[in-house]
Amino acid sequence: MSKVRLSFSDVPRLRLSAMVAVAVILLAAPWGVAQNQPAQNQPAQNQPTQNQPAQQPAPGQQDQTPPAAGGPSGDTGDIVVPKKKDKAEEAPAPAPARPEFKNPEGMSNYSIHVDVPEVTVDVGVLLEKTGQFVPNLKPANFRVYENGVEQKVIGFKRVEAPITALMLCEFASTNYYFIYDMQNAAWSFAQQLRPQDYVALMTFDMHSQIVLDFTQDKRQLLNAINSLVIPGFSERNLFDALYEAEDRLTRIQGRKYIILIASGRDTFSRITLDKILQKVKATPDVTIFTISTGGALRAVTEGMPGWGNQIRDMDYLQADNEMRTFAKLTGGMSYFPRFEGELPDIFGSINQAIRSKYQLVYHPTDAKQDGTYRKLRVELVDDEGHPLRMQDEKHKPLKYDIIARDGYRARQEVE
Repeated sequence: MSKVRLSFSDVPRLRLSAMVAVAVILLAAPWGVAQNQPAQNQPAQNQPTQNQPAQQPAPGQQDQTPPAAGGPSGDTGDIVVPKKKDKAEEAPAPAPARPEFKNPEGMSNYSIHVDVPEVTVDVGVLLEKTGQFVPNLKPANFRVYENGVEQKVIGFKRVEAPITALMLCEFASTNYYFIYDMQNAAWSFAQQLRPQDYVALMTFDMHSQIVLDFTQDKRQLLNAINSLVIPGFSERNLFDALYEAEDRLTRIQGRKYIILIASGRDTFSRITLDKILQKVKATPDVTIFTISTGGALRAVTEGMPGWGNQIRDMDYLQADNEMRTFAKLTGGMSYFPRFEGELPDIFGSINQAIRSKYQLVYHPTDAKQDGTYRKLRVELVDDEGHPLRMQDEKHKPLKYDIIARDGYRARQEVE
């Protein structure tokens, strides 16, 4: 066993080593205490402390720590976007003060209200021979007269739109030929309809019946026409049925049409002819087209000897005159076919007259709202003010018909 010998020259070296060891222990003590503290006293992850530098992310890993000043996530790198400060809502500018007007002393408040009446006239211009609509007319070609006084036209346009029509058909147990003609005429009219049109079917004998309400389905209309097989009564109350039809159509806005398919005779109505004519005149926006039935039978039996046959012929002549009057007063047309082959051309003309019209607007010179009936008359003139003349391609003159309402009733002022 070897012995270690120390000399006095080694003592200072030992003291220096001991002092270095003690200093190292004293410096390491705070680190040990900090590592032994509970977790709740440790600072948040990745947050630098006063004595500890900030932890840097590992190479290749993106920093996900939100910046201290706020802003987007770590995808912006080390750039910190400062938070936007909430701006105080600026108060809107005050509204300008309402101007005040002072009446002169001793004068009370008053208001002015002026009603300017406006009249709209639908005008159809059809060739007399073919029933075709005449296009390309200008506002200067029209002259409108109210009670004989010329009016200034302020509005003009050509109108072609879907229609709203009511077929009013006589369905009475009088004679099979009348029913047959009525069904053929109603069927021909249904073939002229378009998908946007609204049509209803109403029949009458002693009473009126609504067979089909307004619809755009042509199949329903054809089925309703085919269902008219067995009539109930032989009486034909035309005036009552037409009055009811006019009354129902007043609840519908816009232009309406009545396609009256009947013999024209009235046998048991409570309404008189004068009252139904007043109703037709006073009902606005309703145009009546009339198609007579029984023409072939009447052609065969007309002029037969006997007092009874002569009275019957006179009744039908009166019925024809009434049918013409209904159409004329409302700007419509009347037809008296004898053969089934005439119906397509008849309803083709009606279709042209209904869909293609010129619409004229004017302010009447007589602005009084007194409820009086005003007569209307429309004329066509050329550029020099003379009556308009039309020619075909062979320079032959063409006759035309002007289809317009006979008049209108002014609005009654309510006091």
